[in-house]
Amino acid sequence: MKKMMLSAAVASLFLPFIASAQAPTAAEKVAGVPVIPRSALFGNPEKTQARISPDGKYVSFIAPKDGVLNVWVGPRSDPSAAKAVTNDTKRGIRQHFWAYDNKHVLYLQDEGGDENWHIYATDVAAGTTKDLTPYGSADKKVQAQIIGLSWKKPGVVAVGLNDRAEEWHDLWEVNIATAKRVLIEQNSQEFGGYELDLDLKPKLALKSNADGSEIFRKAGGKWVSLLKFGQEDSLTTNTIGVEGSGATALLTSSVGRDKSALVRIDLASGKTTVLGASEQADVEGVWTDPRTRAPVAYTVNYLKPEISLIDKSLQKDVALLSKELGDGFVVTSRTLDNGTWIIATDDALAPASSHIYDRKAGKITKLFDTRPALLKSPLVPMQSLELKARDGLTLVSYLSLPPGSDANGDGIPDAPVPMVLNVHGGPWGRDAYGFDNEHQWLANRGYAVLAVNFRASTGFGKSFVNAGNREWGAKMHDDLLDAVKWAVDNKITTADKVAIYGGSYGGYATLAGLTFTPDTFACGVDIVGPSNLDTLLASIPAYWKTFFEELASRVGDPRTEEGKKLLADRSPLTHVSAIKKPLLIGQGANDPRVKQAESDQIVKAMKDKNIPVTYVLYPDEGHGFARPANRTSFYAVAEGFLAQCLGGRYEPVGNDFKGSSIQVPEGAAHVPGLADALK
Repeated sequence: MKKMMLSAAVASLFLPFIASAQAPTAAEKVAGVPVIPRSALFGNPEKTQARISPDGKYVSFIAPKDGVLNVWVGPRSDPSAAKAVTNDTKRGIRQHFWAYDNKHVLYLQDEGGDENWHIYATDVAAGTTKDLTPYGSADKKVQAQIIGLSWKKPGVVAVGLNDRAEEWHDLWEVNIATAKRVLIEQNSQEFGGYELDLDLKPKLALKSNADGSEIFRKAGGKWVSLLKFGQEDSLTTNTIGVEGSGATALLTSSVGRDKSALVRIDLASGKTTVLGASEQADVEGVWTDPRTRAPVAYTVNYLKPEISLIDKSLQKDVALLSKELGDGFVVTSRTLDNGTWIIATDDALAPASSHIYDRKAGKITKLFDTRPALLKSPLVPMQSLELKARDGLTLVSYLSLPPGSDANGDGIPDAPVPMVLNVHGGPWGRDAYGFDNEHQWLANRGYAVLAVNFRASTGFGKSFVNAGNREWGAKMHDDLLDAVKWAVDNKITTADKVAIYGGSYGGYATLAGLTFTPDTFACGVDIVGPSNLDTLLASIPAYWKTFFEELASRVGDPRTEEGKKLLADRSPLTHVSAIKKPLLIGQGANDPRVKQAESDQIVKAMKDKNIPVTYVLYPDEGHGFARPANRTSFYAVAEGFLAQCLGGRYEPVGNDFKGSSIQVPEGAAHVPGLADALK
């Protein structure tokens, strides 16, 4: 795209409606607060995802090279001497791992967001990169998965590949230096996944069906049933891994209880032992020893994450880290001898920072801040709340307020402000306490931001998850409405100044909000949200086949007449004529989960009924926007859209469209200045 010159028209892009003289607008209320640039929040981080090599000699991280995220490696003794060892020039690298040979870093990359991942290995010393999974073609896409790495077999990686059958991943051992592969297990049993021992041999396999799930163990060369559980436990029971001896494995399990616990299972007898649990929330994360894979600690996240120790010798480590870095820290990488940890902080009031922790010396050394430009920005706190749904369920929620709006610090703004209801995706995921770019962005523009863990959200026990079964657009939506009512009743906002915003399921919730309850929300922003539940289920990736029964049970079964009717009734597309508030839709053309057709069909239906809509499309994106130019361009459009709807302030587009693939097939004229900016 040609470099844009800011004409007077574009400089005044996205002017909000002028409110009455009696009440200041959301923009006016934060007028004295510095604007946090979108680029600082949503552009490339300066550095991120620090890792340490298993032998402790090298530190790696992801940082831009020529504007694209790549892997950098430097000596532990002088991380500032790090150099880029990869040379991605397209989407950027978003996750990387050290091989146990201490010579290679591994990373995943897809093409344009299609999620057909390839696994690449970079020789750190030589700076050369090899595709370990060079399979597939334009006609037949192949997805690779990293299944396991082990210090006992440092030169190989266990990989899942669906090049034989699109629905199922066979298990291969791939030589990291040569890319030569050897078949470990052909997945003719139609397993959804494997757990491997330290020799990278499959010891456990998971299979799902209409009745629930079953974990199998390998015994005498055959797969034998180890544990069966019903679908009510399937989202709250998961394998973690096989312990070092190969005789036991770790699970998080809700079998026989509501909240998922940390459980050890004996692979010969099937006997289970509970190692850790909470009455408030599921066990969320488990720390295991890097050599033995024995559990040493676990986390539970109700309002905020809390660490519980199994190995009490870690008490001094956790106490020191909590004292120096606060309670919101995460161990992201460790040496094989467990003597050195990489720590990342997670605090609502500061962007993440990474540190090296030398356990023997008791020394913490800062590596970097992920987004240092934000350190002096007017960031706002996040409140943890317990709201009540109409049927009594507790909805753990998080609220951020505009800077300066709560002078006495009681958690309620001095006067009501416009609010954005930010709905998480999944829906089998959750919102959590911590630094949130979107909360900071929206609060800085003058809005309260409310994130609600509605029923079906994970982390709060199986009864809470299962309360969302077949409740898309129904009780799940009621929870969101109840949260809005709470916000209005408590004078956080007013009933006429609430927008709904979200991606994936959150995008569906946006469409549901504007169709099922068209008077509740002033406007909506839908990012990669499904509009038609029947076509959504008909177009899921082939390798999701093992998950299909779960979807049919929890969303609606398209194979039955009752299920078809339910899916139609709960589809926003069915009720498109009810839309009467402004709608912005963002979509990636290569999305394998929520296909472009989900956005196309509701845009067409709205056009056919002469209902205005603005549709932003990215031809090189998938389920969300990975390229920073695309991210910042969409946030620029969304910011202007919300300013027009709610009266908050905006940052002019400036160069935020530069380098982006943004297309606006429909409705550029509905957002003032957008058509000019596209020129």
